[in-house]
Amino acid sequence: MDLGSIPPRTAHALSPTSDSRVQLPSTTDPPGPQNPPKQLVWLIFGATGHIGRSVVKAAISNNDLVAAVGRTFENSHESMKKLREENENCLGLLCDVRARETVRQVIDNTISHFGRIDIICNCSGYGVIGACEDQDEWDIRNQFETNFMGTLNIIQLSLPYFRERRAGRYIIFSSTSGALGVPGLGPYCASKYAVEGLIESMLYEVDSFNIKATLVLPSHTRRDDFANPLSPSAETTSVQDLSSPLPPYGHFLVKPASEPYGTPTAPAGHAKRMLQWLGDKQPVSAIKAAELVWQLGHCSFPPLRLLLGSYAVESIRDRLKCIIEEIEDWKHLNFPLSSDLEASSSQLKAKDTQGNREEVATGD
Repeated sequence: MDLGSIPPRTAHALSPTSDSRVQLPSTTDPPGPQNPPKQLVWLIFGATGHIGRSVVKAAISNNDLVAAVGRTFENSHESMKKLREENENCLGLLCDVRARETVRQVIDNTISHFGRIDIICNCSGYGVIGACEDQDEWDIRNQFETNFMGTLNIIQLSLPYFRERRAGRYIIFSSTSGALGVPGLGPYCASKYAVEGLIESMLYEVDSFNIKATLVLPSHTRRDDFANPLSPSAETTSVQDLSSPLPPYGHFLVKPASEPYGTPTAPAGHAKRMLQWLGDKQPVSAIKAAELVWQLGHCSFPPLRLLLGSYAVESIRDRLKCIIEEIEDWKHLNFPLSSDLEASSSQLKAKDTQGNREEVATGD
């Protein structure tokens, strides 16, 4: 990660009218002349992935301080120390988000080094491409341990610090797969659904402590060092050897399909075909996405969700439309509540009583 040549930006460069960069809407009070950005301290997990790396660069280029946390299974202490040598505003650390003690150490080291933490950004993630039936227990548990439990570990261990300060911000990278089902990514989708529910629920609990959180749901994001995700060489190293992630999308592994799911048009192969399609399309720029994430950290009123890219917007909007239509189609089968039943029963009893009185009166 080359950080040494990143020039800091001035506050003037953040004006929506001073350049053509994408800006958050004015309702968020984004950084700019009306909201001059202060120097903040970021703790970024998954900082060596293609999205995390871009977020680190965006924060440093805007004169913020960054603790960049790499994953222990793909980085060394020496490689993370180089980050400090490349830029004095960056501290390189190692962590496995599945291990609570390493998360605790990273939080403590960041506070010790910079004196505080203002923003915690989690870019870490892991997924397996394959039919639900083909994924074994280890595949499924590891996805949940990384995506859900890793996020929960970060939140539980940092919330006491944010509560005491009565200030703090979380930026959690979710996925479009956290809002809709994707064939070939069943357990991964389930883990991201869990993250969405966790963050949305937590926000109600911590709102009184001035703690904010945003879920970032990016479309398929291109790498700054892009290569074809399923080129012949990538196929050899990634599909046959599951210990080697796909070169362009390092947080995904591809499981060989079993016979029932191995046909060229099988729905379970959708995710793999999607990666092949991305070799040409590459819809969302990680650099532009990272710039918006930096603005999220500095705006006054961040949204709960930020969807990046037309695929994310259109696919999730269509999914919500389908849910609404389904509700409308089946709402006539709504079962009455117990209170409604009691009210109906009382009305029937009243009618029966009235009828009996009328019969008695007629008989007389």
